[in-house]
Amino acid sequence: MSPNRKRASTPSESSGISKELREHERIEDIHTSQDYGSEHHEDLDVHYTRYPNSWSRIREYIREPAAEFLGVMILIIFGAGVDCQVVLSGNTGVASSPKGDYLSLNFGWAVGTALGVWVSGGISGGHINPAVTIALATFRDFPWRKVPAYVFAQTMGGLCGAGIVYANYIHAIDIVEGGRHIRTVPGTAGLFSTYALDYMTSVSCFFDEFLATAVLLIVVCAINDSRNGPPPSGLAPLVLFIMILGIGAALGMQTGYAINPARDLGPRLLTAMVGYGADVFTFRSHYWLWCPVIAPIIGALAGVFVYDTLLFTGAESLLNKPNAKARAHHERARNEERRRPVAGIENV
Repeated sequence: MSPNRKRASTPSESSGISKELREHERIEDIHTSQDYGSEHHEDLDVHYTRYPNSWSRIREYIREPAAEFLGVMILIIFGAGVDCQVVLSGNTGVASSPKGDYLSLNFGWAVGTALGVWVSGGISGGHINPAVTIALATFRDFPWRKVPAYVFAQTMGGLCGAGIVYANYIHAIDIVEGGRHIRTVPGTAGLFSTYALDYMTSVSCFFDEFLATAVLLIVVCAINDSRNGPPPSGLAPLVLFIMILGIGAALGMQTGYAINPARDLGPRLLTAMVGYGADVFTFRSHYWLWCPVIAPIIGALAGVFVYDTLLFTGAESLLNKPNAKARAHHERARNEERRRPVAGIENV
């Protein structure tokens, strides 16, 4: 017998091998069933329905406005908060030394803007500004049906944020004003809303807010333009931080750079409610309406118009919609494509 020739297995050996194989397969089946069981158990924790409970269905409708509400509230907590700390600490009855300066104000508002956008950006787009919302609805494809809810939520976020800051600093305000029932306009009302310097004319006030908001929207458009130089994912709040810091440092002195109707109107409503009265609205012939509300909206429209006219090529812009000639050309091309015979039909 050749030493390389294999010996035929006997029936008993074959039976032993078969038993080993069957045992091995049985063990594998047990492990497989255990793995499936664990995976199935983990799957039980996953919701396969869009609305796992009643609240989730309600949240679906309020999620975007709620994000705008929280975004503006955070903006005001940091912005009005830094205003109160820096200004009120200048009184020796409040603090032994001032706690900040004008640059501190700029940093506070920049931080508030960045964090407000960070909270709301992934859900609602992070507008946190009615001027931004209206401008994007006018020139871009943001739905007009969402505008009322966004604007209302933004304004209420400003009111609630100001209320939180007022409650936090109410004792310091009492010391500066001279009592709980003494509230002056602009006085400490200027800690929450914007009031222009005395030498500013009405036209100058309007132009100041118009200019700052136009610059704001040009940068916002650039951030969201994929064909330009958008920041890396998640870093848009950092760009906004730099932008608000720059606007405050360069254009903020004369009118307080509202550049956001909700940032001014919401806190102004709060001050009217807590004792400052109607003076917050009648100041300088209803300054509250034409300067921190109307001027930012027009400035935002101008900023988006300039950017879309000169730089933006995206189809979602109103200025890039096809005209009648382009639509007719597209229609002719589509009809010609439909009339073209299917390739290879002549061989049928």
